[in-house]
Amino acid sequence: MRTWPNISGIVLRASVFALMLIVAMGAPAEAHHVMGGRTPSTFMDGLVSGLGHPVIGIDHLAFIVAIGIAAGVAGINIAIPSLFIAVSAVGVALHVRGVPLPGVEALVALTVLVAGAAIALGRSLHAGVWAALFAVAGLFHGYAFGESIFGAEASPLAAYLLGLVIVQAVLVTAVALLARRLGPAAIEPRLAGAAIAGIGIAVLAGQMLPA
Repeated sequence: MRTWPNISGIVLRASVFALMLIVAMGAPAEAHHVMGGRTPSTFMDGLVSGLGHPVIGIDHLAFIVAIGIAAGVAGINIAIPSLFIAVSAVGVALHVRGVPLPGVEALVALTVLVAGAAIALGRSLHAGVWAALFAVAGLFHGYAFGESIFGAEASPLAAYLLGLVIVQAVLVTAVALLARRLGPAAIEPRLAGAAIAGIGIAVLAGQMLPA
């Protein structure tokens, strides 16, 4: 009979393998549009877009997985990742209001690389360091999230933010619980961190190198 740690390791490895496979297939790292490029015009449109955006964006999804692993393995308070979610809402607001923030996509990829590398190296970072990384990354990821809701009315915008909060909170919590079951000595989280760092490198290279 399989134990929970074994199942957790399989799920974690499969999730990161899926992320790497998407990158290998050349999935774009730019801001994604769940609504096919159409600005959400209703509450339901906004909600669906908010729920889907972090999932279809490979760089965003990789960072969310990294947050969950860090929360589970490093033993930090599960409330600390909420900084990322809260600040990402601020980033969305900045984009919607037209505040310029250059180099966002490259900075998003850089946060993925840094978080993945920290996990892969197995460094015991202070909770304050993780909190700072989550907060800074939240600003950049949130600004990128704002691209697909730019120009929307208040109702779909509010629904979009609600969807972002829900999907990110669920994903972070689920990954954190899986990682916590594995324990800090397990090799799977470090392998996952290496894969996430690889995603960051691939996406960053795609942003910086000519097509």
